[in-house]
Amino acid sequence: MTAETDVDVVVVGGGAAGLIAALRAHAAGASVLVLERDVIPGGSTALSAGLIPAAGTRFQRAAGLDDSVERFASDILAKADGEPDAAAVATVATAIGPALEWLADAHDLPFSVIADFRYPGHSAFRMHGLPSRSGAELMDRLRTSAERVGIDIVCSAGAAGLLSTATAPGIRRVDGVEIVRPDGSRERVVARATILACNGYGGNPTLVAEHIPEMTGALYFGHPGNTGDAIVWGQHLGAATRHLSGYQGHGSVLHPHGILLTWATITEGGFQTDIAGHRFHNEAKGYSEAAATVLAQPQGVAWTIFDSRIAGIARQFEDYRRAEAMSAVLSAPDLATLAARTQMPLNALTATFADVATSKADNRTDKFGRDWLGAATLTPPYCAARVTGALFHTQGGLVVDANARVLHADGFPLPGLFAAGGAACGVSGARAHGYLSGNGLLTAVAYGYLAGNVAGQRLT
Repeated sequence: MTAETDVDVVVVGGGAAGLIAALRAHAAGASVLVLERDVIPGGSTALSAGLIPAAGTRFQRAAGLDDSVERFASDILAKADGEPDAAAVATVATAIGPALEWLADAHDLPFSVIADFRYPGHSAFRMHGLPSRSGAELMDRLRTSAERVGIDIVCSAGAAGLLSTATAPGIRRVDGVEIVRPDGSRERVVARATILACNGYGGNPTLVAEHIPEMTGALYFGHPGNTGDAIVWGQHLGAATRHLSGYQGHGSVLHPHGILLTWATITEGGFQTDIAGHRFHNEAKGYSEAAATVLAQPQGVAWTIFDSRIAGIARQFEDYRRAEAMSAVLSAPDLATLAARTQMPLNALTATFADVATSKADNRTDKFGRDWLGAATLTPPYCAARVTGALFHTQGGLVVDANARVLHADGFPLPGLFAAGGAACGVSGARAHGYLSGNGLLTAVAYGYLAGNVAGQRLT
């Protein structure tokens, strides 16, 4: 006989979206069970820098920063050429600030704002992070908080499908999930509310080839468990999906080390070259669209070039410190040494440096469309890191309403079903260039917070 558990709320996925949803539902008085397929919760969040964009927060005010929800929403829409649903953008931009402040107050997460460099597309300093600036720390703190308040987290429990009951012709209410254990045994978890927080489909090569052909075969830098189960289950119930071709890429993953190199190396005045020492794109557009561009270069790699001043800024990130410890970042006292260490032709590298220096000195826009106004000239010692492009996570998914309830293709909420994070359609539109830095954790935290609120109050 199949074992059965009965709870108020079951959360599928133990990443940031899932744990925040669980914490919020528990705070509302619900009994909560989190299901995680891995032996320890982590997900894509643990692989990220753990930075969450939010506007109008007390953390910004404490740093003397002026910002607003409306300005943030405008930046999101502008980056994606107005393609995302404006109501969804307003929903997450409004919810994220209160979510971070609640996590700080209720669970002692010490957020602060990065104020020494600005990410592409953001008109204000609004990236919030924990002291180490790492997703691993964010996950450790969320997991500790969940354990402290008594939320049950069942690991090595992969969801095999949704339980549902017909309520009307063509309409089914979601009643929980069936899970499968490593030994093949199955269990049923019956719940009044089911929150899908198991991310998108970046780890499913078939779906990637179908929806994002330009990233077929690309390095996948997300969690391998992101196989699109939530989207498939929702579609079987008639749920609406949107922007399945949208994704976040990154054009700066250290190769072959597999460590993320912060884009501060670019925004603070650095640039990228191909292996022959020539620039090939406007790096300032953003790191997401840079992924496919870098992959299109010879050998699918590029060099990110910066200097010791920028390295000092990058060193606040744990990933960068780890990269330096692994000798993944080269340093050189002059261009001749840099050329020798990177095996790029000195004449080409010298010409590239001269062109960039002239653009900066003249405060002009270069032939690639990059505006160098106010950018500092690179000075020795110089730094270089060999990078490649990668797929981080998908941005399309199940369409949800302002309470993170999954919507049927006909527009009504599917009873008992919520989605957050990569399982839900994000706010980046249908193309990589629509991704504004932090959009992934924005929807993970905001929709997790909203889903937990409503599911925990039994308003399903």
